[in-house]
Amino acid sequence: MTNIAAIGCIHGDIENLMKFLDKLMLLNIDIIVCPGDFTDFLVPKGFSRIDVGKIILEELRSLNKPIIVVPGSWDGELIDFFKKENVSVHAEGKIINNIGFYGYGGAKTPFNTPFEPSEGEIELGLEKSYGEIKKSAVKIQVTHAPPIRTKLDMIVSGAHVGSESVRNFIERNQPDVAICSHIHESRGVDELGKTKIINSGRFPEGYCGLVEVNDLEITTKVISLI
Repeated sequence: MTNIAAIGCIHGDIENLMKFLDKLMLLNIDIIVCPGDFTDFLVPKGFSRIDVGKIILEELRSLNKPIIVVPGSWDGELIDFFKKENVSVHAEGKIINNIGFYGYGGAKTPFNTPFEPSEGEIELGLEKSYGEIKKSAVKIQVTHAPPIRTKLDMIVSGAHVGSESVRNFIERNQPDVAICSHIHESRGVDELGKTKIINSGRFPEGYCGLVEVNDLEITTKVISLI
């Protein structure tokens, strides 16, 4: 059995990250997946986004578990850093415990954030990364953007703001699980065909997603660590 924790939308909140990582350590976690937004609009004075990314990754590594990351919409400067640190599945695939992880980061926003890829770029990145893990028995997609027209991409007004490409790729390829974040208020789980989808919510608020892979039986849920 493999237990996967999905922790997203940290937004530079290192204090609460550390608090809830201590609680996460009490769970039997084997792999940590971060679906983006290590950083935020504001960066502490004297620090760069890379500095913030390094601190957060160091804290995650203190758990001594494999880490999987895609960049969020605020993490454009961290794309090469994640790749160099060998934690990225942004347009590439990785296989851990016979589970194939693939994905693509970034998401559209109204705020002109540093990394807002087009739908075409998302589709091409998912195709490339999926090709690298296609033969895995279990396949897990990791994106920052949620699939559009689901329970997981609704803002407060009720509008759906997710990605068409993310949804289309899930419908076409039916991975076992699709992990996302981005829309904090729409944390939870949903399904598209046989694919279980999970929006992990904002980790510094105490929320995380849990994926349990037991042979080929998979369960997903969002929990509060508060």
